Amino acid sequence: MNSTSGIILAISLIIIMFGMGLSLTLKDFKRILVYPKAILIGLTSQLIILPIIGYLIAIGLNLSPTVAIGIMLLAACPGGATSNLLTHLAKGDIALSISLTAIASILSIFTIPLIIQFALSEFSDHSQRISIDAFTMMKQLFVIVLFPVIIGMVVKRIFPNFASKMDKPMKIISSAIFVLVIIGVIYSIRDIFMSYLGEAGIPSIMLNIITMTIGFLLAVFFKLSRPQAISISIETGIQNGTLAITIATISLNNTEYAIAPTIYGLLMFATAAFIVIFRKSLGVK
Repeated sequence: MNSTSGIILAISLIIIMFGMGLSLTLKDFKRILVYPKAILIGLTSQLIILPIIGYLIAIGLNLSPTVAIGIMLLAACPGGATSNLLTHLAKGDIALSISLTAIASILSIFTIPLIIQFALSEFSDHSQRISIDAFTMMKQLFVIVLFPVIIGMVVKRIFPNFASKMDKPMKIISSAIFVLVIIGVIYSIRDIFMSYLGEAGIPSIMLNIITMTIGFLLAVFFKLSRPQAISISIETGIQNGTLAITIATISLNNTEYAIAPTIYGLLMFATAAFIVIFRKSLGVK
């Protein structure tokens, strides 16, 4: 992608994160004090277990450096607005889902640079090894992730009626942007996309299914409610693919690292749809 495409991608993510901010209040962050066990289990699944599973998949399948780094980049990202929508459809605990997304998004500003630096040092070819400026990446993440969320929350605080009216349109816009980003990335790397599809597809779906299963079982083991378990499962397995693609393109300046997140973005809805359909078949309301 050229610099213009990178700017468009960054603006797209900013719009998505602003839309997320419009749905947040301070109560979503205070919920960690009200439901500490559920929040702690959810964050552990997202920020610790998810990257570990990504690493194990990368070394277990002996992935190429490009795909391995893409998988680790994906595993480093928090859930996004899509996970909140899917949680709602699956009759999960939507308040918990929103809280986990909000808190994980803030914490990821610090965890993403660490995980990516580890991935680059672990999987990059020795002849092409690169490093990142963690502080610069943190600033970039603040601008495209945290700052738009804060602005959205401020707008919601000052203009609650406007935020309420924009809730559904922003979800639609965010979903549309996500689809357009996926299409744009596939088009920009069309010459090599098919050659990576087979290698990146299997670890992407493995990461999705394994982490969703672990998140659910962990919640059940600690005796959380079924809606809470569903929320943690989806938050763990449905990542912010747009953020992963943006980091690959802008921060790492390598669109090929976006291949795994792009394929993941195409596949993750299949497993999420299964959960939604299964929950509806049980008559959950």
